[in-house]
Amino acid sequence: LKRPPRGLKARQPYEMAAMDLDTRCSAATVKALFEEQHGFLNYFFDNCEYNQIEDFCKAVLDCKGTVFFSGVGKSGFISQKISMTLVSTGTKSVFLSPTDALHGDIGIVAQDDLLVLVSKSGSTEELLKLIPYAKAKGAKLVGVHSQKGCKLALACDMDVHLPLMRELCPFDLAPVTSTAIQMLFGDTCAVAIMQAKKLTMDEYAMNHPAGRIGKRLILKVGDIMSTGKNLPTSSADATLMSELVKLSSMGCGCLLLVDAAGKLEGVFTDGDLRKNLSEKGGDVLEMKLRDLMCKTPRTVDPDMKAVEAMSMMEKPTPVTFLPVVKDGMLQGIVTLHTLVASGL
Repeated sequence: LKRPPRGLKARQPYEMAAMDLDTRCSAATVKALFEEQHGFLNYFFDNCEYNQIEDFCKAVLDCKGTVFFSGVGKSGFISQKISMTLVSTGTKSVFLSPTDALHGDIGIVAQDDLLVLVSKSGSTEELLKLIPYAKAKGAKLVGVHSQKGCKLALACDMDVHLPLMRELCPFDLAPVTSTAIQMLFGDTCAVAIMQAKKLTMDEYAMNHPAGRIGKRLILKVGDIMSTGKNLPTSSADATLMSELVKLSSMGCGCLLLVDAAGKLEGVFTDGDLRKNLSEKGGDVLEMKLRDLMCKTPRTVDPDMKAVEAMSMMEKPTPVTFLPVVKDGMLQGIVTLHTLVASGL
């Protein structure tokens, strides 16, 4: 064997392997793996026992308490994901760590609850230890597994078998196919349960108030409009000259002209200012706003959804603000900048 040149270390086997990484992870190789995984997933679909899945979905729908999910390792992470999906789609669900449950957390489980135990092998020791104590609490147990006749299936009140040909892992060890079908099972059941409950878009949005979907469905004009001292209000009997500073300093690009009772009489915009100066010259500065204002501006109701107000700004001609009016009385103003800043 030749010794490496002085000053250089001999490469370890893993270092030599790393040099060929780009070659071994070629597009053709990756494509072949995806196709193989596709075949494993097709095996799952072709061999699913849909009656078991139907029974599971009905058990969740009929549950008067909380639907708990529990699992260890990768199955534990999938259990958490399924539980979170159920919560976001209208089902009361919580992930229960089997280890913590055996050290006090099982106290949260009650008679009307459903406990779903997820395990590829169906022989996870931590889950099996949990079963007698969960039964003593009166909860109904469901085992989700990929091994027929496993201990988990025999010990639970009902079970769901997820058919698994093998893992994509070359050693058939790393859970990369079993976790995929667990996720498919959980998320698809969540949608089935969501449909069975006839969850509406508004109800879904109520569970996602910080997301864009939730904001578009929940936020109303009244939630984000500017009011009080932030309103660029003026009297229609004031002259344009006297209100120029307010027109330019309030940041709305307009004046909202109201009477003594607060009723909106019209609006005057910076666009109106440019147009009138161009047509009438400097004399327009001494005119009353009543003679220059738009008497029929587009307005919105404070109870209108903010996303609908944004649409109103676009047609028939684009505008950057809308007065907010209720029964003829000015309530506030909503601007395009405010709507965009709110996350719509």
